[in-house]
Amino acid sequence: MISYIISAVLVIWLAALTYLFLQLKMHYNSLLRGSQRNTLQATLDELMHEVKSTKEKIVKLEKNDAMLEQQENFHIQKIGLLRFNPFKDTGGDQSFILALLDKFNTGIVISGLYARSGTRWYAKRIVKGKGIEYELSDEEKKAIAMADIVNDREMVNKEIAFTQK
Repeated sequence: MISYIISAVLVIWLAALTYLFLQLKMHYNSLLRGSQRNTLQATLDELMHEVKSTKEKIVKLEKNDAMLEQQENFHIQKIGLLRFNPFKDTGGDQSFILALLDKFNTGIVISGLYARSGTRWYAKRIVKGKGIEYELSDEEKKAIAMADIVNDREMVNKEIAFTQK
């Protein structure tokens, strides 16, 4: 009788160990699935090499991103356009001033003055919102101020749109 009980316990124990072994084998096979390697050690070595390579690429991308963030400060970011009538004898606001500025209000102001005799074009360099070689007219100062206002409004609109998502 005792031999039957011991045999039954051993059969149950053997069945439990077999089940656990099969579960372990299935898990092992799932770890190796998709890999050209045949052993777990080779697969782990391959994964570690890929992780190291990925980390190196991330470092390069972070450096590139930092460089681009520094450079973007000097790209045209603010645009102000003002149409106006500089002369009393012409009709309509056919003349204009275009301000093209970077983050630090450095760039150029292009003026196109329309008269009956023809259109004259002028350009002035701007550094930190001030004219360098020539004094800025009131209209040019307004165009620069408009560039700041439009840029600030666009940033606020982008922030509002971002927070609504």
